[in-house]
Amino acid sequence: MVESRRGAPHRAPRLTQESKDSARVVAGDCVAGMAALPAECVDLVFADPPYNLQLQSDLKRPDDSRVDAVDDDWDKFSSFAAYDAFTREWLTACRRVMKPAATLWVIGSYHNIFRVGAILQDLGFWILNDVVWRKTNPMPNFRGRRFTNAHETLIWAAREPNARGYTFNYEALKAGNDDVQMRSDWTIPLCTGEERLKGRDGKKLHPTQKPEALLARAILSASRPDDLVLDPFCGSGTTGAVARRLGRRFVGFEREEKYVRAAQKRIASTRPLEAPSLVPFMTAREAPRVPFAALIERGLVSPGAKLVDVRKRHKALVRADGAISLGEKVGSIHRIGAFAQGLEACNGWTFWHLETPKGLTVIDDLRAKVRAEMAL
Repeated sequence: MVESRRGAPHRAPRLTQESKDSARVVAGDCVAGMAALPAECVDLVFADPPYNLQLQSDLKRPDDSRVDAVDDDWDKFSSFAAYDAFTREWLTACRRVMKPAATLWVIGSYHNIFRVGAILQDLGFWILNDVVWRKTNPMPNFRGRRFTNAHETLIWAAREPNARGYTFNYEALKAGNDDVQMRSDWTIPLCTGEERLKGRDGKKLHPTQKPEALLARAILSASRPDDLVLDPFCGSGTTGAVARRLGRRFVGFEREEKYVRAAQKRIASTRPLEAPSLVPFMTAREAPRVPFAALIERGLVSPGAKLVDVRKRHKALVRADGAISLGEKVGSIHRIGAFAQGLEACNGWTFWHLETPKGLTVIDDLRAKVRAEMAL
């Protein structure tokens, strides 16, 4: 399996003007809805299926007040076998519409996630990671007979074991995490405050609405602008709202009419971010190659100019052919940089600087200007 550890595709993303159907919620069963989609059209799936909590009675606080827990009919199944059949059906439908390099996120609790994980593997998905979402403000265990359930688990899986080129924006995640690799434990608070959708009675509209921060991290990690994100259990529309804000296309399915209306309204009112803030992270390895001679050809460096190191201990002469010389030694910016320091190798782009009236300018900054012109 080969993953794409990058933020930028080999071709530039289509940051096109958004069409009216770039984010839509379809009312109805997700399996039937996905059957109407073309095969291999989806880039990323985020699924928040029923957890099958199997509550046998009302959940009470110590003061005997009732906890507003998940007791809706859509979360009730007659048996584990029925839940497994349901899970197998919607995962099979997802797999058909996923592109070969697409990946899938599914979230759950201890009630269901292990059953979902086993079925994922049975169907041929390849698990890439399990991620622990650690809640900073979990609901306490009111009966005091178990540990507080302070986390949920997300499984991230590729469509098949030999998937090639699946998106993992490793460098972008690392850059946003203070240059430290993003770990598989995410500490994010529950959805509260203004983000929580309310019904006319002032109570929460959906019992398991996920925080937008959680969806943003999942979507940013495994997709690119203009990718199609699918949510088979759209609920209150969190996935769709975040996908729209991040410049992704979206299709979601939802059976409950009150959730459909709320999700459609929420997504329609979400404004996409400006294109410059969504441009994929480009690593040095992916950036277009720019030879040093290109700086001379564009007039950014003149033949005869002097290049120096940051402490001005070494001075090299720029030649018209794109090589530089230091004494009798002639070669590339890298070879001469290594020679000047007595090293075997050197990154000449960061070692050499151009003297200007405003001070020293590292020639890597000049290369960045050329790359920006190439992008345009």
